[in-house]
Amino acid sequence: MAAPKTDAVLTAAVEVAREAALAIAEGDTVGEHLSAELEDDRLVTHSFACTASAYPGWRWAVTLARSPRARKATVSEVHLLPGAGALLSPGWLPYAERLAPGDIGPSDRTPYVDADPHLEAGFEATGEEDVDQMAQWELGLGRKRVLSAEGRDAAATRWYEGDHGPDSETARKALQPCSTCGYFLPMAGALRSTFGVCSNEWSPADGSVVSLTFGCGAHSEVDVEKREPDRIEPPVLDDDGEIEFVER
Repeated sequence: MAAPKTDAVLTAAVEVAREAALAIAEGDTVGEHLSAELEDDRLVTHSFACTASAYPGWRWAVTLARSPRARKATVSEVHLLPGAGALLSPGWLPYAERLAPGDIGPSDRTPYVDADPHLEAGFEATGEEDVDQMAQWELGLGRKRVLSAEGRDAAATRWYEGDHGPDSETARKALQPCSTCGYFLPMAGALRSTFGVCSNEWSPADGSVVSLTFGCGAHSEVDVEKREPDRIEPPVLDDDGEIEFVER
């Protein structure tokens, strides 16, 4: 494919391009002329610095065109475009990737996720006693969906690596783990061997899921270090010593 031919008419039409940029720019934000790039035959884009403080590194791009044998430039497009090193807004993320723990308020509601990998279908009552008892015990009778293996693994990893796991600062300073504390309530189901709930109102983890290897200073079987009281010997009175009386 042949390279586009140099266009002297469009390349020289800097003021035409500047006027087009000024026509849409807010305030006096069209700065110095930066370049003139040949896009195609009879098609040139002029760039001007953007002086707006909110758009550092951006540029006004004005594309000029002309008809064959015409000696006059025509404005085709005007845009504000980012240059190299321009300040850009963060890329858009779907809500599911953007949402963080703690973002949901009392009046908020998240959309239904049909293909949630953390959930799988639950089971309803069938009328068969043995089948229903097994479903109620293992799968959660009456719930449309229950945690999948992937969902359990994700929750377990999050809890284990969180503030109430064995690697937290509180756990590292604890004298004994939660597994030996009388306030530890083991969980039911598949996570019973790893997690439970703290029921000690004096603990920083009260009402929270804790790992068996977590621990804190409110352990039921740990006492504070007791120190021997300091003994102060009373002064010894010497009956043979001389006593000096002072008049006041």
